[in-house]
Amino acid sequence: MKRAAARRLIERYYYQLTEGCHVSNCTNENCASSVKGQALPPNEAAVRAIDLFKERAKLCDPNPTKMPRRPNRESNDFERMNDLSGRNITSSMFLSPSSSSTDGAEVASNLMDTSETEVAIPQQDQLSWNVELISSEPSASTSAGKSKDLLSSIYLTEARVLEIIDICKEEGTYSLLIRTIGQVFSTAGALMMSFRKRRSVLNLDSLTKEDLRAIEADQDKDLDSMEEDEKVINRISTVESGVALKPGEVTLDLESLRRTYGALFAIPETPFQGALIHAVFTLFDSAKWDLECLKVYEQDENYLNIFLIVLEIPFLGSDDLLETVFKSFCRAAAVLPLAAQAKMARVVAKYGAQRLNELVEILQQLITSRVVVGQVSQDYCVNDDDVVISATKVMKVFFYAAILGGRSSTILDDNDQSVEASDDHFLQGSVGRENKEPKPMKEDPLACELGVSVLDCHKPLIPFAEFYNELLNESIEMERDFTYYRANQDRNKFSFMNYPFILTPATKALGLYYDNRVQMYSERRMSALHSILVSESEFIPYNPYLKLKVRRDHIIDDALIELEMVSMENPTDLKKQLVVEFEGEQGIDEGGVSKEFFQVVVDEIFNPNFGMFTLNPETQVYWFNPTSFESDAQFTLIGIVLGLAIYNSVILDVHFPSVVYRKLMGKKGVFEDLSDWDPSLYRGLSNLLEYTESDIEDVFMQTFRISYKDVFGADLIYDLKENGNQITVHHVNKREFVDLYADFLLNKSVKKQFLAFKRGFLMVTGESPLKWLCRPEEVELLVRGSKIFDFNALEESVEYDGGYTASSPIIKQFWEIVHDLSQDEKRKLLQFTTGSDRAPVGGLSKLKLIIAKNGSDSNRLPTAHTCFNVLLLPEYSSKEKLKERLMKAINYSKGFGLL
Repeated sequence: MKRAAARRLIERYYYQLTEGCHVSNCTNENCASSVKGQALPPNEAAVRAIDLFKERAKLCDPNPTKMPRRPNRESNDFERMNDLSGRNITSSMFLSPSSSSTDGAEVASNLMDTSETEVAIPQQDQLSWNVELISSEPSASTSAGKSKDLLSSIYLTEARVLEIIDICKEEGTYSLLIRTIGQVFSTAGALMMSFRKRRSVLNLDSLTKEDLRAIEADQDKDLDSMEEDEKVINRISTVESGVALKPGEVTLDLESLRRTYGALFAIPETPFQGALIHAVFTLFDSAKWDLECLKVYEQDENYLNIFLIVLEIPFLGSDDLLETVFKSFCRAAAVLPLAAQAKMARVVAKYGAQRLNELVEILQQLITSRVVVGQVSQDYCVNDDDVVISATKVMKVFFYAAILGGRSSTILDDNDQSVEASDDHFLQGSVGRENKEPKPMKEDPLACELGVSVLDCHKPLIPFAEFYNELLNESIEMERDFTYYRANQDRNKFSFMNYPFILTPATKALGLYYDNRVQMYSERRMSALHSILVSESEFIPYNPYLKLKVRRDHIIDDALIELEMVSMENPTDLKKQLVVEFEGEQGIDEGGVSKEFFQVVVDEIFNPNFGMFTLNPETQVYWFNPTSFESDAQFTLIGIVLGLAIYNSVILDVHFPSVVYRKLMGKKGVFEDLSDWDPSLYRGLSNLLEYTESDIEDVFMQTFRISYKDVFGADLIYDLKENGNQITVHHVNKREFVDLYADFLLNKSVKKQFLAFKRGFLMVTGESPLKWLCRPEEVELLVRGSKIFDFNALEESVEYDGGYTASSPIIKQFWEIVHDLSQDEKRKLLQFTTGSDRAPVGGLSKLKLIIAKNGSDSNRLPTAHTCFNVLLLPEYSSKEKLKERLMKAINYSKGFGLL
C-alpha cells in the first residue's frame, strides 16, 4: 500500500468518525451516522482514525463531496493547534512544523509519517508539506504582517529569534517573543525541530546511487516496511554537506543556539524568563511520560535535542531555574534510554572542562538543597527522594562525559585469565570450592554502551573529586543503602552504591565494611553448620575465626606458614574474621592486636634483607624485584596479607606506586604510570617524545636495547625487539620504544612475581564489590589511609569519658602538648592509641577516639585499649608531668598485656 493511499484511508476514517456517511440505516459502529455511534471531537477522532486504520476496520461507502481541507497560511489558528500539540498523546511530538491547520484529518495523516518532517526533499503526494528546516529570508512586510507570519512557524532558528527581537523593539512590547518562547519551548515536537544545523540544498549529483535508489523507491514503499524505510529517510535527513552524522553528533546547531541565548538574555530584565520557565516545566512534565510510555526517542533520536537545548540555558543554576526548570529536566533525563544517555555523554564531553564543571556544580547544588530541606526520618531517607535520585542518574552521564573528554588508555591485562586458572590450580582440592561458581563482575550498562571504563582514565576532563557530595554522604544511611544494594533485584529500591562516583572514599569504605561483615558472618554460619553435619570420623574442630598464632621474633615465618596451610586446605577460611595471638603475650584481639600484627609484618616484608622488593630512592616507593630468589608462594602470601588488611579494615603503611593498584584492578601498566614510580625516567622519556629536531638519533643515541640492575647492582640487558641493539630510536619509532620500555618495566619484567601477588590478593577480595566501588587511587587510600593529619579535626571529634570533658584543665593541657609535637611524634601517638600510625579514610575526623580518666595523679604511664581506640589518662598534677609521662609512653610502647 502506498503512503498516499494510506493517508487517504486515514482521512476517510476521520470524516467517518466526525461527520458520518449520511446513511440513515448505517450499522457501522465506527461511523457517526450509525445508531450505535456518535460524532467524535476532532482531536479524539484524529487518534481514533489511526487505530481504525491499523485494525483494518470497516469503512462506509466513500462520500465524494468530502475533500481534505488545506491549511491556510494566513489564518492565525496557532493557539488552537498548540493546544492540540500539548496534549499527552503521540501527536504532542509529531505535529507538522509549519502547518497551522486544525484539521484533524491532516493531523492524523501527519502522525502516520513522522519521519517526513526530517526530509528536506519535496514530496509529490496530495498533501503538500511545507517543512522548512532551513530558515528563509524574511519577506518585506509590515511589522504586524511579520508577527503573524513568524507566529505561524512553530520551530525556531537563530535568524527568526533575532527577527522577533527586532520586531518587538519596533513595537515597544515583547509580547510576541514571550508568546513564541512559551509556545515553542512547551512543545517537544516544535523544540526538537528548532536550531537545526544548516543543510546544503540536496544536489542529486552529490548523492550516491544507493541514496538515489532509496529516494526513488521511497515513493512506493509499503507501510509494512516502515522500519527499513525510516533508516533510509534518517540517512538522508542527517546529510551535512553529504556526510552522515557520527555517533557523538546531533542535528542541533549548538553554536547557533548559544548565540541565540546570548541575544535573548541580553534583553534588559529578560521579560520572557517567566514564560520560558513555565514552558520548560510543562515540556518535561510530559516528556517523562512520553519517554517511558510512548518510547519517543526510539521513534526519533532528535528527541534528545530538547534536553541539549535546555541544558544550554544561561543561569541554569539560578534559584528561579534550579527549583523549577532543572528539577523537571532531571526527572525527564533520568528516564532517557541508554542510547540517548550515551549520546548525551558524548556531546557533553565536547563542552570543555569549564562548562562540564558548571553543570556538575548545578547538579550538586540541586542535590544539596534537597538534602538540606529534606525531612529525613526512619521511614524516609535520601534514597526515597526522587529529585536526588534523578539528579544522581543525570550526574552519571556527566561522569562518563568527564572520562570521554579526558585522557585514557584501554589496555587490558592479558594475565587476568592466567591468574584465574592458576588460582584454581592453587586452590585445587579445597573444601567448599568444588561447586562454587564465581560471581560475575558487575558492569555499568552506560559504560558498556560507551565502551569506556573508569579504570582506563588517567586524567578525566574534570577531577573525579568534583562528583563527590559531602553533605549527601553524611546523610546516607549506609546500612540501609547496603541492604538496597544487596537486594538489587528489587528495582523499586535505589542504592547509591550503584552510583559509586558520588560516594566519598570514607562512605565506600563503610559500604565495604558491611559487605565484609556479611561475608564473615556467612562463613561463620557455614563453619558451624559443617561441624554439626560431618561424621565423627571426619570431625573438624569448629573455628568461627581465622586464627593466627605467631611469635613476634619470627612473625614472617609463622604467619606465612599458617596462611599457606589455610589457603591450601580451606581458602574460604580467609573470609572469616581475623584473630591474632602473639605467643607469650596476654593481649586479646578485639582489633588492636591485628593492627599490630599487620604493621610488624609489613615492616618485615619490605626489609631489604628479604630482597622481594626494591626501593626507589627518589619517590620512596617499593616495586617488585624482577630478580628475586623468593618463590611464587611467598608473593602469593603477601598478596593475601594485603587482601586481609582491606577485608578486616586495617590500614597499612605500604608504599606502592599507584600502578600496582591499577594492575590489581585488571589493567596493564602504561607509560603514564611511570610518573609516580620513577619520575626521572618518565621525564626523560617524555623529553624524547617531545623532541622535534632532526638530530634525535645523535642527541639521544638510544637503541631498542635497554639495561637495568638486579638486586646486587649488576647490569642486565634486554632487547625490546629482536636485535634491538641494531635498531636506532628515531621520530618514527620513538613512541613504540617508549611503550615497549614501559611495558617491560611495569609488566613483563615482574610478570611472575605480580601474578602470584595478585592471586593472593584476589583469594580474599575476589567476591568483594571493591572493584565496582573504588578506583585504583581509592583502593590505595583504603590500604594506606589518608595522607592528611589534621589534629585539629581529631580534637573536635574526640569523645571523653570517666569525668573528663573538653573544658577539663588536663584535657586542655593534653591538646596543647599534642599540637606542639613533631609529625613523627604525632604518628607515634596514633600508633600508641589506635594501633596504627595512619589516618583513616576521610581523615582524623573519622577516627572515633575516646579519652577516659584513669584515676587521680600518680606515676603511672598513660595506657590504651587499641582495640577500641581508648586512651586511659591519669589526672596528672601538672602539664610538665603530663608531657613527660606521655612521651615516655609513646616512645616505648610495644607489646600487649592485661591491665
